[in-house]
Parts: sequence; structure tokens; C-alpha cells
Amino acid sequence: MKEELIQLQDVSYSVENNQLTFGKTDTADILFDINFSIYKGEVLGICGESGGGKSTLAKLIAGIIKPTNGELILSKKLSANKNNPRTIQILFQNSSNLINPYRKVSTIIDEAIRLSGANKEKITEKKIELFETLCINQTLFKRRGMELSGGERQRVALARLLALKPKVLILDEPFSAQDITSQLNFVKVLKCINKDFEVTMICISHNLKILKNFAERVIVIRNGRIVEMGDTIKIFDSPEYPYTKFLLRAEEFSLTKEEIHAHRN
Repeated sequence: MKEELIQLQDVSYSVENNQLTFGKTDTADILFDINFSIYKGEVLGICGESGGGKSTLAKLIAGIIKPTNGELILSKKLSANKNNPRTIQILFQNSSNLINPYRKVSTIIDEAIRLSGANKEKITEKKIELFETLCINQTLFKRRGMELSGGERQRVALARLLALKPKVLILDEPFSAQDITSQLNFVKVLKCINKDFEVTMICISHNLKILKNFAERVIVIRNGRIVEMGDTIKIFDSPEYPYTKFLLRAEEFSLTKEEIHAHRN
């Protein structure tokens, strides 16, 4: 039986939009009645169009924001460290925010390894291990954040998060702005992390082809609601919900004008 790490029960999220001109407050509902569990060691994919609530859901799971309604329940392994922000980490799409442009890569990673509680004598060893796992050239040690390319910055940001020894890692659009070869290579790296570091992963992506090759389960979200959930291969090969079919056909550029018009309306 799979070990449950996180459970979302009837989770909803909304924000207030204060319209001072008219002296009233509107509520914008973003997520509605979200129910699912996250299991130890799995790779869970979350997909859907932009503005559907995927990134908001990621922030809820990471504890950055709190549900308006419902409950997010952590397992004992996670809740025992609920005051430790390292338990659940999130790699945002804009990884440059995680890397100080003026600090050397070596200093950034050393600091993260120290925060994990590692002995001083082990810092260099663990840093090299991280870079080898992520296929990062050790020549980057002496470079500063501003001197890194987008891909290098993303991997250094990921190394920094892994150095904190998270049990759950959330990836927010990790494959954007990458060519196909880079995407496939990054999938291989992430699969190694999932296996070798025993890190449970939640991958948010609009790239369905990559998710099919990477995630074991997938959740399809539309307008803040889960419309389909289950085994990735099964859902992508035989989708039941019209919106999932729409996403898959859009990926193949096979939509008719009528289908596009119907979806927009």
C-alpha cells in the first residue's frame, strides 16, 4: 500500500478584490473543492491551460498560502517538521529569483548544505555529488549568478533546493523555454533525483508529451476544478473528459476552428 504524504480535502481558494471606487469588495474564486492525495516516491503531473489555478495549487501544497476552505493534511513525517520550511520545496518557473546574481555558485550551495545540518567536512563532497547528479559542470563553482545562462541558473537553483533535503519537490513549469533535447535531458535528471534522492515530485506543466514520459499520475485542471485524474498513460491515451481531449488535440495542432471557438465560449 502506498504511503500517503499529503491529502487535500475539499480545498478551495479565493482572493478579495477591493474596488475602492465603488466602495465594495468582490471575491475571485480560483480553486474549488480540490480532493486528492500525494504519495511517497511518486511523480504527480498537473496540467491545464494558463490561469486555471495550477500555480495557486502549487503554492497551497508548499504552504506559501493557506486554503480559504477545506483542509490540507500532512503525514506525520512531514508534520513533524512543519516548522521546517525545507520539508516541501518549490522550484518556480522564474528560477532567477532563487539565485543571488552577485554571489558565487559555490557559496550559494555551501550555505544550503550547511542549513541541511551537514558536517563542515562533508560540504565539498556533497556539493560535488549534487553537481554530478544534476550534470552541472564544476567550473560553475566560481561563477556568479549573473554569469549563468538560463539553463545553468535553473539547475543551480535546483541543486540549492536539493541541498536542503526536501521530501517533496514541486516543479512549476520546469521545461518552459527549453528545446526538445534539453527537455528530455532534464527529464532524465529529474527521474534520477526522484529515485536516488527519494524525493516525491509534483510537476506542473502544459507540455503533455513531457508529462506522459515523466509523471506516473496526472491531474487535469480547468477553471479551478479537477476534471480528470488517474494513471497518466490511461488518461492521455483514452481521455474521458472533453477538456482533456481538447488539450491533447491542441498539443497535436489538430483542432478545428469550430472546436477552438466552442472552447473559448
